[in-house]
Amino acid sequence: MCGIVGYNGVLDAKEILLKGLEKLEYRGYDSAGIAVHNEEGVTVFKEKGRIADLRKAVDGDVEAAVGIGHTRWATHGVPNRLNAHPHTSASGRYTLVHNGVIENYHLLQKAYLKGIQMSSDTDTEVIVQLIDLFAKEGLSTLEAFRKTLSLVHGSYALALLDNEDVETIYVAKNKSPLLVGVGEDFNVIASDAMAMLQVTDQFIELHDKEVVIVRKDKVEITTLNGRVVERAPYTAQLDASDIEKGTYPHYMLKEMDEQPTVIRKIIQAYEQGEDVTVDADILKALAEADRLYIIAAGTSYHAGLIGKQYFEKIAGIPVEVHISSEFGYNMPLLSKKPLFIFISQSGETADSRQVLVKIKELGYKALTVTNVQGSTLSREADYTLLLHAGPEIAVASTKAYVAQVAVLAVAAYAVAKQLGMELDFDLKQELAIVANGIQTIIDSKDEMEQIAEDYLKIARNAFFIGRNMDFCVSLEGALKLKEISYIQAEGFAGGELKHGTIALIEEGTPVFALATQKGVALNIRGNVKEVVARGANACIIAMEGMEEEGDRLVIPSVHELLTPLVSVVPLQLISYYAALHRRCDVDKPRNLAKSVTVE
Repeated sequence: MCGIVGYNGVLDAKEILLKGLEKLEYRGYDSAGIAVHNEEGVTVFKEKGRIADLRKAVDGDVEAAVGIGHTRWATHGVPNRLNAHPHTSASGRYTLVHNGVIENYHLLQKAYLKGIQMSSDTDTEVIVQLIDLFAKEGLSTLEAFRKTLSLVHGSYALALLDNEDVETIYVAKNKSPLLVGVGEDFNVIASDAMAMLQVTDQFIELHDKEVVIVRKDKVEITTLNGRVVERAPYTAQLDASDIEKGTYPHYMLKEMDEQPTVIRKIIQAYEQGEDVTVDADILKALAEADRLYIIAAGTSYHAGLIGKQYFEKIAGIPVEVHISSEFGYNMPLLSKKPLFIFISQSGETADSRQVLVKIKELGYKALTVTNVQGSTLSREADYTLLLHAGPEIAVASTKAYVAQVAVLAVAAYAVAKQLGMELDFDLKQELAIVANGIQTIIDSKDEMEQIAEDYLKIARNAFFIGRNMDFCVSLEGALKLKEISYIQAEGFAGGELKHGTIALIEEGTPVFALATQKGVALNIRGNVKEVVARGANACIIAMEGMEEEGDRLVIPSVHELLTPLVSVVPLQLISYYAALHRRCDVDKPRNLAKSVTVE
């Protein structure tokens, strides 16, 4: 979702800002803009569409060493140039970019801004107009900024330019992610470290309700009430080369190809002698819990459903899996000694963070499983398990999902050993087999492309069915297809089709069926016969050793508990090729964002 960049230094800011915004394109956006500040004042450039469109609008003759930039994902007001950021106050003095949602902006507008003509439909403009109003009443810019922040309710990451102060960017954060990057003769701001790796790998985390003064030679952090905060920078553990597509046409294809390597990295990261395990404090917290509550959204929720099976079947610990946006406002009765596990690729998911805040207020412990060290969910939870997947740029998650499932397996396996349970398999060895199995599927891309051609070329909808763990994977397969190809797709437990959904089966309806679970193999094949009898075009994907004549794809055999790591890969590739054949924007599907930072 929306991205922010800022630069204050000695170089021309325009290209640094534009390159930074390009690194944030993966987050999803519909418009973009920059504002640059020199001795002649602030100049704003903004456009609906892509960064490439913004580049064309930027006047190369305007040079400035200070500036801010923004990619917008529409929440208030349609995507257009007027609603694009940066926004400027009525007097022209202040210019602002904003990530997040201001919940009480209508009330503030009615209370303070009745006589001011608004130029956009956004909640953001209310902020900049309030700052201007309070400055006109005699407050300094910093005082006006603080007063405005004390009035707004909601989430924000803000960067403000004052036309009368060419040396300063005013910054503030609450709930939405924001970092300050430090360098020699310059400082930067970014909602994601990747945006400014081009100039620095040294970043300072900002906490909620902090206000920051960013000059080229100084960074001052204070709380909202003015208390000075000292915080050292950390080194961002990102390889800039990992962020590039290289010879790949799409990030998604590159990231799917990286999945065998991700599994091997996880083995190495959690390796201890001949085994895999997790930190002792995490093991203790897991072992002492009487129930685990997995909180997640989207793809991470699907990984959580598989994680539930791991903790219950391997470690014998009861687990509930909840959608974060529902749990926060409809909390169930909790057990006496719960442990909460938050799963999030970015570690910035707003739906999950609002749950984390609530359960911390109740005094419960939390573990975050994430791909981003130093992210909000990681920083605010008691414990973190990292995915070690490397940057994931494509909006549709592939390698991060596989990493989530693998790390949850490691955690369940490790706590089972901690509890003294006898296990009949070596997870380290089995994960190595999984990595090889994924590679075999990836090396068969031509077959996946042909399946997409045969089943989805003219399809308007599709169904994915499975039982047991295959059902969880079916949910993820359906999500992948719908989010990047825009084909209406749904995942179902095989037995549920006849309880209503089979009414939607028509001649030629694609039905993808997974058969990797021995105990229910006959059941799922019976479900396939039911839909075929009603005209469905069925594609059976079976695990080696369970295949039958007529199955369309046979995937390598792995330990039955780990089949979700392998069976999801052909579904990812089939979705990719279906989207490609329909000429969809694979990496940046419409209306979607990589990092969902508003509820």
